[in-house]
Amino acid sequence: MAKNDIRICDKCKHMKMKTMVPKLEKLAPGTEIKIGCKSYCGPCSRFAFIFINGRYVTGATEDEALEKAAKYIKK
Repeated sequence: MAKNDIRICDKCKHMKMKTMVPKLEKLAPGTEIKIGCKSYCGPCSRFAFIFINGRYVTGATEDEALEKAAKYIKK
């Protein structure tokens, strides 16, 4: 069973899957990153966000969201 549950939305206007997925894979090696709508459209329209281990983490940019998400990564 995977240690981390990471999900991102491919409809988010504040992230690009081409750059975000490799950054998440580097942050949590070996984790399957699930991509698809998370029905979180309000915040998704205003922020980059990552659903990580039961929490929604938002940031003004991909990198800010990643920085905030890093503390929830299970090692």
